[in-house]
Amino acid sequence: MAETVLSMARSMLGSAVSKASVAASEEMSLLMGVQNEIWFMKDELETMQAFLVGPEVTKKKDKLVKVWAKQVRDLSYDIEDCLDEFTVHVGSQSLSQQMMKLKDRHRIAVQIRNLKARVEEVSKRNTRYNLIKTEANNTTDETEFYLEDIRSHSAININEAQLVGFDEPKKKLLDMIKEVRADDGHARVIYLVGMGGLGKTTLARKIYESKEDVAKNFSCCAWITVSQSFPKTELLQSMIRQLLGEESLKKYLNHPVNDLAICLKEGLQHKRYFVVLDDLWTIEAWNWINEIAFPSTNNKGSRIIVTTRNAEIANGCSSAESLVYHLKPLQLDDAIELLLRKAQKDPKDLENTENLRDTVTQLANKCGCLPLAILTVGGILASKKIEEWGKFYNQLHSELESNPGLEPVRRIVTLSYNHLPSHLKPCFLYLSIFPEDFEIKRRRLVDRWIAEGLVTARGRVTVEEVGESYFQQLISRSMILPARVNFEGVVKSCRVHDIVRDTIISISREENFVYLTEDNVAGVVVGEKFRHVAYNGKSCTNVGVDWSCVRSLTSFGERPMKPAPSLCSPELRMLRTLDLKDAQFKIAQKDIDNIGLLRHLKYVNAQYDGSLRRHSNIYAFPRCIGKLQSLQVLDLRGSCISALPTEVTKLQSLRSLRCTKPIGVYDFDPRYLLDCMKKVLCLAPIMFTPLVDSEDRNEMIAEAHLVFSYPEVPGVRVPRGIGNLKVLQILEVVDLKGTSTKAIEELGELSQLRKLSVTTSGAAKGKCTAFCKALVKLVSLRSVHVDSNYNSVCWGTLEWLGSPLSPPPLLRSLKLIGKLQVTPAWFGSLTQLVKIYLRHSNLKDLQILGALPQLMLLQLIDNAYTGEKLTFRTGAFPSLRKLVCQEHEYKLTEMRFEEDASPHMESIHIAQSRLKSGIIGIKHLPRLKEISFANIYKMAGLNMLQAELNQHPNKPVLRLSWGQSHLDLGDVIRSGVEVEATKPQPDDAEESSQVITTADNSEIQTVPS
Repeated sequence: MAETVLSMARSMLGSAVSKASVAASEEMSLLMGVQNEIWFMKDELETMQAFLVGPEVTKKKDKLVKVWAKQVRDLSYDIEDCLDEFTVHVGSQSLSQQMMKLKDRHRIAVQIRNLKARVEEVSKRNTRYNLIKTEANNTTDETEFYLEDIRSHSAININEAQLVGFDEPKKKLLDMIKEVRADDGHARVIYLVGMGGLGKTTLARKIYESKEDVAKNFSCCAWITVSQSFPKTELLQSMIRQLLGEESLKKYLNHPVNDLAICLKEGLQHKRYFVVLDDLWTIEAWNWINEIAFPSTNNKGSRIIVTTRNAEIANGCSSAESLVYHLKPLQLDDAIELLLRKAQKDPKDLENTENLRDTVTQLANKCGCLPLAILTVGGILASKKIEEWGKFYNQLHSELESNPGLEPVRRIVTLSYNHLPSHLKPCFLYLSIFPEDFEIKRRRLVDRWIAEGLVTARGRVTVEEVGESYFQQLISRSMILPARVNFEGVVKSCRVHDIVRDTIISISREENFVYLTEDNVAGVVVGEKFRHVAYNGKSCTNVGVDWSCVRSLTSFGERPMKPAPSLCSPELRMLRTLDLKDAQFKIAQKDIDNIGLLRHLKYVNAQYDGSLRRHSNIYAFPRCIGKLQSLQVLDLRGSCISALPTEVTKLQSLRSLRCTKPIGVYDFDPRYLLDCMKKVLCLAPIMFTPLVDSEDRNEMIAEAHLVFSYPEVPGVRVPRGIGNLKVLQILEVVDLKGTSTKAIEELGELSQLRKLSVTTSGAAKGKCTAFCKALVKLVSLRSVHVDSNYNSVCWGTLEWLGSPLSPPPLLRSLKLIGKLQVTPAWFGSLTQLVKIYLRHSNLKDLQILGALPQLMLLQLIDNAYTGEKLTFRTGAFPSLRKLVCQEHEYKLTEMRFEEDASPHMESIHIAQSRLKSGIIGIKHLPRLKEISFANIYKMAGLNMLQAELNQHPNKPVLRLSWGQSHLDLGDVIRSGVEVEATKPQPDDAEESSQVITTADNSEIQTVPS
């Protein structure tokens, strides 16, 4: 793990150097007499950083360097914390106020001088122990041993893996190889992409050794292991020996690289060759090999297979002659079979031994169905009794750290981690905060990275864009797995493989980076400085944690108990991130009353979306929130707050502000105000007695505050001065009725706003007009949501949007809930619009929408369209990929697609519709993949639709969900199809569906449940 220590030290030094530069330039540093000390620390830290990236240190992994790197890392953390305090002291007060705070000035000055002394001592220690002095013959990189071990481990298991789960991938890969005739076309490159341990090398080896498919079809073949750092001369010599023969190699044995390249290109010019480049890590490596070794004019139909963990190589280097195959984990049944085979057990044992099937399934899932992990774990289980397997599963996390038998699995992760650039390593380790199998939203993760200072803006590229690029790089490098992908192909959330998570938890703990408080984890040593703490289960951390160094606090469990500090305790003075979104307790008002003490907070997420109750017990912003000058993200959705205080307008760094309240409450119904008041008066005498549980008391107080506001809309009142938040990008949800006209006008001053949500129920016409004028000024806006009412009985009007309007030019998402009657003419200018959601719009014509060039998602919900026939005309909706049509009054009777209408349509979802005449013109949708029905009432001719789908070139899937008893299934039912009723899923949910096969082997799938 020495390399991980060095990499974290390098990462932390970069951040500390940057902050030292800023602090040293402050006038206050001169007045406090510490400017020279800060400049000195900055220069020394830069020298340490240069030392740690030097090749001698990078290769030398001895214990002495590791210990010194840890000291540098901890020193960098402490310098950062001190300079953060200095920055807060300087930035939050005027110069005269700063001069008056003599106590704070003295304390910070003493800290800086002490840190300078520590910097000097650490620098001297480097010289004292001659850390930089190394012998060239003793600097063998551990990476080489890692690679050798992993390659040999894969080779040993080829025969075993060959029998389980690789037949279908092999067939598909061979089809790609044979796609072009033997004597036709340029050399085709096939990229075999997937995370470490999936069996890419094994699969490629099976192809390579296939005499039927390779040996007889290619005149020469070569297997080249590239790996992270490869000697160029040796690689070219190996290619010459395998492709051109030993005699050719002898002629060029002592020649330079350029001569070897010429030899290869000339020798391969007229040959049909087959080459496997195994374990390629960088685009630069591929470009060098491709340009120097392969002739560009060979037209013999040669093939090159590249195995890589990094999808960016395939994406960045692919051409018309390239193909990409993403290797997936084994199916669960195949994984179980492989595990049993390696453990030398018979599948019959699953039935004969109690609970064995559950244990084996858990082990296969824990391994993520990765062949390497399955084989490694299976090999260990072979030496254990079946009765011990359950215990082994429960201890797998600790076994991964200590069991030598699991070393190949551990190294497969650390190898990928060590190859990450320094800026990605802390971002990757940060993922160890989240629980096992947790779906991590991209926005949440990127916002937290930014708050922690792990992401910084570069030139004209915003900090958000840089953070999202980091996220995508981790996806491309197979370090994290996509969990949810939208219709544009953008990854919206991810998961961390269990084995990967266990490994990075181990690294994080060694680095004092993340500490997880789990029920089965022992406490920490007194004085340990962990920077990030995550609560899981019921337990809390040991008293040994130094809370003054904790930078993030995340809860996924129950309310922490003593000796853990309260959520906004002054003990957590360096806290930057407070994330309570997934806490298993309700956040009370008293939990955040002292939030102003945490002056370094940048990210606060107290969103509440609990399944039992619809709101948290927060009912007011504490006034001290105005002290959080560094706050960037504030999320209080699901609270009982009805108005934002004026102090919010002081938060100059705020990028995202989200606050909503529930519609109606459990104990109080605002429609019966007199009854509510009686209930309050009756409960008041006992509310503060032991007869009422504290959480129930908090809830009643919160709901009492809510009921006397305007609880029928989710929006909150926004104060005047909101226009001061110049860097605000997200604002939701604004209640236009409760907000003053002046504040509504100020919305137009938010020049960087990208997402805006408002409710207009009960708002005067003048306020709606002011909103339209503000909307025109928001040139950066990408998403707008306007809701006229959340009352399901009476929907308000949005007809005022029909007035002439110049909409934001970059608008990509539009969600409107309320009556429009006529499509506003300005809709036609939404040339960048990608998705639109309309509800209760009462439109009779969609012609304007059909002309939008970029529209990909159209959602028509509850009388959004009121015509009886919905016809997609020729040329209309040129980019539409998904259509969602959900009626409320069953008016729609026919859906028709004319020729050349919606040529990119992939998915159609219809719910609560009669469709007496069915769907006509499916044959005109060349890219159609699926049609799904939910709660359809008396739809005719489903058998004809199924027949049409069977004849479609794409073989689209037909999905049926609950309510299909009213469908005219015709011949489909007579074919003996068993249709199971399931509830439909939200539009953006992950899909996993059941498949029902008819007598003619066509597929009908139920809507995902």
